[in-house]
This record gives sequence, C-alpha cells and structure tokens, in this order.
Amino acid sequence: MVILDLRKVASFCDYFVISSATSLRHTNAIAKGIEEELANLKIKSLARPSPNDDSGWVVLDFVSVVAHVFYKPIREFYSLESLWSDAKKIRVTSKGLK
Repeated sequence: MVILDLRKVASFCDYFVISSATSLRHTNAIAKGIEEELANLKIKSLARPSPNDDSGWVVLDFVSVVAHVFYKPIREFYSLESLWSDAKKIRVTSKGLK
C-alpha cells in the first residue's frame, strides 16, 4: 500500500491511497471492505463501484481521500505512483494498520 500526499500538487483531493490485490475477486473484496469499514464511521464514497467490477481498478472517492484498489498487473500498467511522482509518499507500517 502507498499513500500519496497530493496537497501540494493537486486541488481535487488531499491523498491517494493505492493498494494491490492478487485477483479481480480480491480487488472487489478489498474495495467492499473499505466501504463497509468507513460506512461504520458514517463516511460514504461518492463513487458507487459495481460489486462485480472486472476492470481490475476500483476507485472510492471520499472527497479529500481517493482510494484506488488495483489488481496487481493493472496497477503496474497504470503506475499511478509514477504519474504522480511529484507527490510525497507517506510510509505505512503494520503498526498503523488494524
């Protein structure tokens, strides 16, 4: 997982959270898990992805944070980290995750 701080390079959101999955089913499961956990906190995505999305790229828009969940080969193809190389990368450790 990578978090990009976009505050100095973009005006449409503050952060990108970019994660990888091992299959299309895994991609959708991760996206659903993010949606459910944040819905418990009364935070809802502006984007409503299809539950059976087979694109390999699910985007969840939480206004200041946009989460991208990729099937690994699709993530490597689009390489958002390279496209947004001016953004600062924020290190995520296992201590910061539940």
